[in-house]
Amino acid sequence: MTEQELAALGVHRIAVPIPFVAAGGPVNLVAIEAADGSLTLFDAGLGTPEAQGALTAGLGALGLRFEQVTRIVLSHGHVDHFGAARFVEEQAGHPVQVEAHPADRPKIDEAGPRFSERAPHFDVHLARHGVPPEVRRALLGSGEASYGLSRRVPGVHAIGEGAVVEGRGARFEVLHFPGHTPGLLTLHEPTLKVLVAADHLLERISPNPLIELGPNGEDGFFRPLQAYLGSLARTRALDLDLVIPGHGPAFSGHREVIDGLTGFYVKRQGKLLAQLEGGPRTGWELCSALFPRARPAEAFLTMSETLANLEVLEAQGAIARRELRRGDQGGGLPSWRYERT
Repeated sequence: MTEQELAALGVHRIAVPIPFVAAGGPVNLVAIEAADGSLTLFDAGLGTPEAQGALTAGLGALGLRFEQVTRIVLSHGHVDHFGAARFVEEQAGHPVQVEAHPADRPKIDEAGPRFSERAPHFDVHLARHGVPPEVRRALLGSGEASYGLSRRVPGVHAIGEGAVVEGRGARFEVLHFPGHTPGLLTLHEPTLKVLVAADHLLERISPNPLIELGPNGEDGFFRPLQAYLGSLARTRALDLDLVIPGHGPAFSGHREVIDGLTGFYVKRQGKLLAQLEGGPRTGWELCSALFPRARPAEAFLTMSETLANLEVLEAQGAIARRELRRGDQGGGLPSWRYERT
């Protein structure tokens, strides 16, 4: 199966520009034509004028119109994937059903908490891992700015594993693959052997396993890399000829990509274990050793990567996390240190 063959069946990838270099290229939306002439969009892209213009041009080049869109299925709650959903509905001129997994819906729905409300929880969490105040300010400011590139959507509907997106030449089944986010969704066409993977599977970069805290800042609410490795095992078992990722061109050979990813994580965990040979370290000390040239604004990504791999090592029993009480460190918040077992 090729993208050209998919297009003949009414399934089209539209690439939309984003300003996030680390994402791996423009974000991909997929427009799926139904037999009645309506359109379902899988993802909506970013809410910037450049991204919205590219989406408008992309639909026009295919001979499609916003007025045909009746449904938007959002893969997950990151701004480059949901940011233009409100724009699409406005251009359509009629109500569009917007759907997301319940685990990611609060990030998208108008009624969900804003980043500014969640930021104090992240600040405390990162402080306990030893992240300096100036770095925390930079990374939280960067996170706040990214949400200015999107608009929330009122009344997002729940969708999950087993739902169907029916096209005129393809019938996609929704698969839930938690990892990159708790509620990440993909579309699988088993007959055509196609997976529309969003950020679950990218050919050239590893999807970042991002820190997720509970509603009140609870640690351990979701362990992204552990979940992701389980989702990768499920994906590896699928029979696929073509993967349309969330960023970059479509590709084949998904098992080789998955094997490369799992090997990459094993090496990263080996580097963390080597760092701990010298004695206990904070998460920030380990992160700084893994990413010595990272800018403070990138610290949320680098700390997420570091902590997620540490969680895997903890689950394996290779390391332990110990809490230092206030009296152990001369005041301030209780902090965590990692050590070999």
